[in-house]
Amino acid sequence: MRVGLPALAFVAALAAANQTGAQTASAAPAGMGAMGPPSEAAPYGAPVGDERVYIHGLLDQLEVRTGSGVGALRWDGEAWVGTDTNRLWLKAEGERDGQGAVSDGRIEALYSRPISTYFDVQAGVRYDLDSRPGRTWAAFGVEGLAPYFLTVDAAAYVSGDGRLAARTMVSYDQLLTQRLVLSPEVEFNLYSRDDPRRRIGSGLSDLDAGLRLRYETTRKFAPYIGVVYEQRFGRTADLVRAAGDRAGDVKFTAGIRSWF
Repeated sequence: MRVGLPALAFVAALAAANQTGAQTASAAPAGMGAMGPPSEAAPYGAPVGDERVYIHGLLDQLEVRTGSGVGALRWDGEAWVGTDTNRLWLKAEGERDGQGAVSDGRIEALYSRPISTYFDVQAGVRYDLDSRPGRTWAAFGVEGLAPYFLTVDAAAYVSGDGRLAARTMVSYDQLLTQRLVLSPEVEFNLYSRDDPRRRIGSGLSDLDAGLRLRYETTRKFAPYIGVVYEQRFGRTADLVRAAGDRAGDVKFTAGIRSWF
């Protein structure tokens, strides 16, 4: 059988490559192999730190609530700017009734860093901003994704005069179809002292539980409808009744959710 010059050249190159690979493998440190350190063996090269700055905003709730009492407009949203490891947050929520009074107003400015794959620790300041006398708090909390895909936002607060408070919100998104999402949510607040000027009593103060069904016309915009249960407890309920309001109510809601 006759072998041409191109074929002989290919065989020689292949033998040289095999010899070079064997020498590299024998020279490599024990346990590393011929591929070198893990960073060099990555399929797209060595990992690099990503320090780009991102901006994200979420208007989670902008809705009208109607029940046995006066209807109300409620909002709840958050935004952050930063890198994968360092972020500045702004959170706000509140409710405006049909008479123009704002209640349950809260705005927070926070700094966050990740403490695990799924959770960030947050610290900053909260200010109660509505039609009642305001109050400033130092804020400490965590936010992230718990097992079973539960979104958790929990925080503790300390005011300048030694008052303590805590707030926890848990929600879940159940995809019924690619666009139809059922979202249960519950939020409750606790306080260490009575604050009659803000109609807040010590202990478990209030509960806000809702079930919303949204249709994502796009991934960034979704109208929704739902039902909400509002309940005040203990001393808070007494203060609310004394002001002429209901301590608990079931309301229907309709609104929009959007993010960028």
